[in-house]
Order: sequence, then C-alpha cells, then structure tokens
Amino acid sequence: MSSHTDVAEYCRAIETYLCRKNDGHLVRVVGPSFDVVSGWATRGVPLKVALGGIDRYFDRYYRKGTRRRPVKIDFCEADVLDVFDEWRRATGVTAAAASSPATAAQPDDEQAAGRRTGPSLPEHLQRVLSRLSSLRATGALPDAAEPLLDAVSAAFDTARARVRGDERRALITHLQELDAQLLSIARAHTTADVMATTRQEAVSELASFRATMAPEAFERAVERAAARALRQRLGLPTLSFS
Repeated sequence: MSSHTDVAEYCRAIETYLCRKNDGHLVRVVGPSFDVVSGWATRGVPLKVALGGIDRYFDRYYRKGTRRRPVKIDFCEADVLDVFDEWRRATGVTAAAASSPATAAQPDDEQAAGRRTGPSLPEHLQRVLSRLSSLRATGALPDAAEPLLDAVSAAFDTARARVRGDERRALITHLQELDAQLLSIARAHTTADVMATTRQEAVSELASFRATMAPEAFERAVERAAARALRQRLGLPTLSFS
C-alpha cells in the first residue's frame, strides 16, 4: 500500500470501523491519529489485521465495566501492532518486509524464537483443551477429532508434571504435529467454497508484499495466512506453543 489514495481509503475504513465500535460516536482519524493509522498502512498492516487489533482493545475495554467515553484510535495501536506481529509470525513475513514492502520477505523464525510473554505451557494446554471440548460438545468439531482431543488431554497431563529439557522440547514438537492434524481435519470437513474464500482472504492480506516476494515464498505465506483465516473462521485454537 503505497499511494496517497490507498492510505486515505485505509484511514477512512479504520475511522468507519472505530465509529461502529464506539456505538456510533464519531471519533475522527485526523492529526496525530491520522499519522498513527497512516503509519500502519505504509508499514503494510493488512486492514483485517488492524481491525482485529481494534477488536482486541475493545474486548479488554468492555471487560473493565461501564464505558465512560469514546475510544480514540491511538489507544488501540499497541494491540494492532501485537496482532500484526502475530500475523507476521504466522505467515512468515519478516519485520523488514513489513516495514518496507520493497524488501524481499522470508520466514521470520529467528525473530519469533525466544519471545514468550503469554501463558505457561500447562495454562496454554488447559485453554486449548477447554476450547476443543467446547467445540466438540456443540458439534463444531467432527468425530474424527476425538483421538486428537485424547492426545491433547494426555499432553496436558504431561505438561502439569513440569517437564524440562528434552522432554519439554519433545512435547512442544508433538503439539506442532497435533496442530497440523487439527488443521488437516478442519480442511477435510470444510466446504470447497469456504476454502476458496479463506485463500482469497489470504491473497488479499499479502497483496502489498507480492511483487517483492519470490513465488515460492509468497505461496508459503498464502498457505499460512489461509490456515490462519480458516482457524479464525472455525474458532479453532492454536495447539502449537512457542
């Protein structure tokens, strides 16, 4: 996204969405707020990703109780950038490519490694198990996922034993394998039109990086982004832990 028109349209879309989130209160994206949002646009933050960051801020804001005043877009920036960082790691787009789409993009595994600010491994697995069980109870998870649920439950029991070293690394590798199984099951039980829609969403998200990525790298990024979109559409948790 490089032209002035594109940035202006991006900012208008953010302003419209912010108005809806603020129950119709108009909070203009002008002045310093415009600088914040246009910075997201020129950095390559996909609009859908930015909206996800705004949703994250509002979800936390709602949990605090009665709202007192409309939210300015500036307050959402940390959450937008957090969601963008998660999206980059999921798709393999590097920080350099994100800040300047003219830079070729390659997987960013090195930068993703070693940064852990979320829940512990047992807490992560407890949340995953709870989410999968809920999906299974409502029929959103097919019968084919039953062995997967058992495997996650066993992994949770192992994690609660406070495994260390090689055992912990083996468990984390196992979770990556289970996550791949979950996505495979999801794809097998998802209609072709939904799969096509998630792929198109992925291509749109990555459009600003396409010209500077090798075809193979772009295709890998699309596959990762499509998997992320499918996971979000179906409400599937991420089993992998990093």
